[in-house]
Amino acid sequence: MRVIVLGAGVVGITTAYYLARDGQQVTLVDRNQGAALEASYANGGQLSYSYVAPLADPGVWTKLAPWLLSPASPVRFRPQLDPQQWRWCLRFLAACTSARSAETTRHLLRLGHASRRLMRELLVQQPALDFGYANSGKLVVYRDTAALNGAHRQVDFQSRSGGDPECRQQVLDGAACVAIEPALDRIRREIVGGVHTPSEDSADCYRFSVGLLDRIRIASPALCCLFDTEIHRLRVRRSEIVGIETSRGLLEADAYVLATGADSARLTRPLGLSLPIYPLKGYSLTAPIADPGAAPTLSVTDFQRKMVYARIDGRLRVAGIADITGYDRAIDPRRMATLVAEARALFPGAVDYRQVEGWAGLRPATPSGRPILGRTAYDKLWLNVGHGALGFTLSLASGRAVADLIGGRPPWVSLDGFTLPGVAP
Repeated sequence: MRVIVLGAGVVGITTAYYLARDGQQVTLVDRNQGAALEASYANGGQLSYSYVAPLADPGVWTKLAPWLLSPASPVRFRPQLDPQQWRWCLRFLAACTSARSAETTRHLLRLGHASRRLMRELLVQQPALDFGYANSGKLVVYRDTAALNGAHRQVDFQSRSGGDPECRQQVLDGAACVAIEPALDRIRREIVGGVHTPSEDSADCYRFSVGLLDRIRIASPALCCLFDTEIHRLRVRRSEIVGIETSRGLLEADAYVLATGADSARLTRPLGLSLPIYPLKGYSLTAPIADPGAAPTLSVTDFQRKMVYARIDGRLRVAGIADITGYDRAIDPRRMATLVAEARALFPGAVDYRQVEGWAGLRPATPSGRPILGRTAYDKLWLNVGHGALGFTLSLASGRAVADLIGGRPPWVSLDGFTLPGVAP
């Protein structure tokens, strides 16, 4: 079967990997000069399989005013003359309930635990895949008691929801957080506690994507990669996708997988298929570690600041911020300055700030935080979109499930909660 995968980020490449492994003839199409050059390029580096508290939770209501009023807020909203932005924001606020947050958590945990198992399998099957992988463990630190109490409830809820026996989580007090991550000593008086998950990983998403694509090329010489190729629109006849109009002309196949991130809604809108996806612009910086003793060994999340820190092969990746400001991909110097200031405050002297590499990317977010996977009402069109900040984390399970469906098999992991309303997986 000929399958075209639209989008060569980490989600598109993992989908292509499992399709090629099934013997499908795969073509990857992307507008960039190479793979994983947009949202997958320099993300936070965390593989957060087991602590998946959605951004849409009841606590958002008390944070709205600070978020909207502070220029240094981790979340910024800039109104656009775009009804899609307003519609997304209203649906996001509607998802900020205890019931909706709990439902999303259960679904994300299922997909996250499946991805962890597939990552362990991949590491055995592809020992030459070099992407800065480390089973570093993750520590989420809290600076106020109310937030820590909420984290305690989240951990209790996740343990009751069942899941992966490999996942062990512990709520720690401030002193214990500093004991397991001494690099946090400078703010020991500010930390009231944290959640430690030893089973979490860290890695470089870009290197993972490019390395996995190389593995596909070796195993499946028939793989075709069409880079520098603009995707104009999906051509439809009645209820069937019959081709993709691109800058290279019309591309035809037996199946089409949409994995185009934040641009997915634009491509499906002319079909009457409204995907609830809007970009949350995120930022990161990467800098060489100058003092290994001052840099964190664990993957660290500063919950209040919405910042993450991951050590990747002698460099520190610092990422955060969610700007709901449209489709502009340019780096805002003020937001980069916020990242640098937060990193200096938390881990002074840890990295060489003269060699900072800055990045900004558009995370393709749904209001609930759940990706959209599986069939559409159009024959031959499949979805693997809307992963938000969890694209790297959930990519393996998402790609495997979609490849299973295209191959005519039940998905390896249940897609309950991830499919379009009214459309069977």
